[in-house]
Amino acid sequence: MRSTYPFSAIVGQERMKRALVLNAINPQIGGVLIRGERGTAKSTAARALAALLPNIEVVQGCRFGCDPNRPDLFCDECQERLAQTGQLPAEYRTTPFVDLPVSATEDRVVGTLDIEKAIQRGERHFEPGILAAANRGVLYVDEVNLLDDHVVDLLLDSAAMGINVVEREGISFQHPARFVLVGSMNPEEGDLRPQLLDRFAHAVDVVGLTEAPDRVEILRRRIFYEQNPDDFIAAYEADEAEQCERIIAARARYDLVKYTERDMYTIAALTASFKVDGHRADIVILRTARAHAAYEGRLHITDRDILLAAELALPHRMKKQPFQDSVLNADQLQSNMRQARAEAEQAAADENEAAEAQGSAAADEKKA
Repeated sequence: MRSTYPFSAIVGQERMKRALVLNAINPQIGGVLIRGERGTAKSTAARALAALLPNIEVVQGCRFGCDPNRPDLFCDECQERLAQTGQLPAEYRTTPFVDLPVSATEDRVVGTLDIEKAIQRGERHFEPGILAAANRGVLYVDEVNLLDDHVVDLLLDSAAMGINVVEREGISFQHPARFVLVGSMNPEEGDLRPQLLDRFAHAVDVVGLTEAPDRVEILRRRIFYEQNPDDFIAAYEADEAEQCERIIAARARYDLVKYTERDMYTIAALTASFKVDGHRADIVILRTARAHAAYEGRLHITDRDILLAAELALPHRMKKQPFQDSVLNADQLQSNMRQARAEAEQAAADENEAAEAQGSAAADEKKA
């Protein structure tokens, strides 16, 4: 039995858990940055998420865990094997969890090509890196603010593109690199550059729980877990199985979730009202809203989905003055949301009116 602390046993921190689950449903959302003081279950939640997720079907013997049902995403090695044999057997593995050390170099992250073998023997030999190990799993970066900026850029690029391409001396190798990126940091130790901060789809600020009953419950569960981990994990087995099934169902449902022009206009008006730079926030909110609707078993997004998505996507993107908190005020968000929806309704009404006028004009012209 796995000895990882169960995801369902984490007390409180609902926003953090929601962000992790939504990224597990659709890793292309773009990752989660968890900011908070020490001892607030940041690393526990990341490890628990990976243990919660179902086993994955992979191409047998593949070093990169390629999905046998997605030949369009095969690594170079699997493509060559497929061309030679015509089919590739499959097997199941646990969802990988990779912990990236702060000292990681670029070669350790992306992998290396053996140029000597390529030149002397004409062989293309690739030594996989951390991105290969994390494919279709969870990549956790503790103290991400202390990691070299260039390495953070590589991680964020791979998380966004879902592929890792290594090129050396005219020789290249590529493999899929689709993973849930989870970064954590203590703001007291320094912040990320704004350019890197914006690249994380979601940012969640966590603090220790202040109510005595909550703290007692955390203490009670932790002692139980340390004294008898097997019984503790067994006590949450049903909850973990239910959560896992919801994620599996939401993944299958995600592509079926619909949204309207009014929904997109609402999202655009909402981000514009907070004077957010660029358009990444709009895309993140739409993807997150669809993932949340899928998680709740619906096939269309609602204003509530957009609000929940905005709570995760906007705080770290809002412009602020020095020493000003980036916490998003819930009342302000709701007010701006109502205004954005009103603008969307008005824009739709104006568009319908213009279309009707154009149709009437065309009909009059035809009669004439």
